[in-house]
Amino acid sequence: MPAVSVEALLESGAHFGHLTRRWNPKMRNFIFMERNGIHIIDLRKTQLLLDIARDAALDVASQGRGVLFIGTKNQAKGTMETEAKRSHSNYVCERWLGGMLTNFSTIRKSIKRLNTIDKMEIDGTFEKMTKKERLMLGRERDRLRKVFGGIEDMTRLPGMLFVVDIKKEHLAIKEAKILGIPVIGIVDTNSDPQEVDFPIPANDDSIRTIEIITKVIADAAIEGREVSKAKTAEMAAAGEQVAKEAESGDASQVRRQLRGRKTGGRDNN
Repeated sequence: MPAVSVEALLESGAHFGHLTRRWNPKMRNFIFMERNGIHIIDLRKTQLLLDIARDAALDVASQGRGVLFIGTKNQAKGTMETEAKRSHSNYVCERWLGGMLTNFSTIRKSIKRLNTIDKMEIDGTFEKMTKKERLMLGRERDRLRKVFGGIEDMTRLPGMLFVVDIKKEHLAIKEAKILGIPVIGIVDTNSDPQEVDFPIPANDDSIRTIEIITKVIADAAIEGREVSKAKTAEMAAAGEQVAKEAESGDASQVRRQLRGRKTGGRDNN
């Protein structure tokens, strides 16, 4: 069953593309028609490709890998943060800092600095500082949290990116390509769908459209994480069973050896 109906996509305005003069010819196969100088997106293909992207996100999450949500344009910020948090995923919704993926070790140092400042406030170190020092550290913490707050607990590279507006987030997509990280992207009629692995043709300026599509990807991340947890629990249970069987086998072997020694001792007598 499709994740979203064509009717729901239509009501959200997902079919409205950009002015025809701003189109990218590579979007030709996803355009239904032209109306009043605007390209109209074929929502049947949007529905199909959204399902494909959903399955890809579920597969990545089921392997224990994270989906990084990226949307820094005003229409996307709130939704990306809300859905990422709901699905316990990492996100970037303020600005993409160059090297967030390709220079991740350095980025982690900035995150550690943020964690250190938080710890200083909790353990009472702040109280021993002057007002000016506290003010400076507070500003540094706010600046770091604004940029890195959504990836504060990201300890390794994500398994996939989900991006709203692939033209605006081209730097993130470029880094993902370098590292071989697959990308899901909402692709409007002015974009190149070949820039991402899983394009979803839709209006990337409509808040409602962004909400609908992002929710589908977040739901997939949640479902995939549950699958991953079940696999982990199953493997742990299997490991315990193997250990018990091995322990039982070792005990039986010891008992046989002891019986053999006793029998041998009687024969000698």
